[in-house]
Amino acid sequence: MSQAPGAQPSRPSVYHERQRLELCAVHALNNVLQQQLFSQEAADEICKRLAPDSRLNPHRSLLGTGNYDVNVIMAALQGLGLATVWWDRRRPLSHLALSQVLGLILNLPSPMSLGLLSLPLRRRHWVALRQVDGVYYNLDSKLRAPEALGDEDGVRAFLAAALAQGLCEVLLVVTKEVEEKGCWLRTV
Repeated sequence: MSQAPGAQPSRPSVYHERQRLELCAVHALNNVLQQQLFSQEAADEICKRLAPDSRLNPHRSLLGTGNYDVNVIMAALQGLGLATVWWDRRRPLSHLALSQVLGLILNLPSPMSLGLLSLPLRRRHWVALRQVDGVYYNLDSKLRAPEALGDEDGVRAFLAAALAQGLCEVLLVVTKEVEEKGCWLRTV
């Protein structure tokens, strides 16, 4: 089928949630899964299951605005029959078998500011990376739109830059079968 003169080829539809409150973990989950499966209420329920007898839940913000920890992300994905694997930053990224990975969730330092004033506090921010129609995207909820990273070389370059900053952690989202077989790791 031919396109009309001057028409742009259609871009793939990429699901991308924007940041609200401190819900970056919820946004990262939905962005990596490419659909809205989780809400603040669902994440709060997971927190209650993880610490049923806690008056102050250690898995979320005391203010009730989100800021969920990795246990909530891992439990959410396990509830869908998926698994997570921490990437060992000491391994070369060339050993990462990206074709076996559904997506990646990064935990990055996030500077805090009050208007133009930068505060000396450091928070953490969850960011999803995912391949859609052969292109990897940075699905950071703080971005206005998904940022195309390109092919596997592009996502590896992005990961290398993030890991070089020192405080980045990478969580691989994989199927249970991939986790059990360890095939997310390429033997070189």
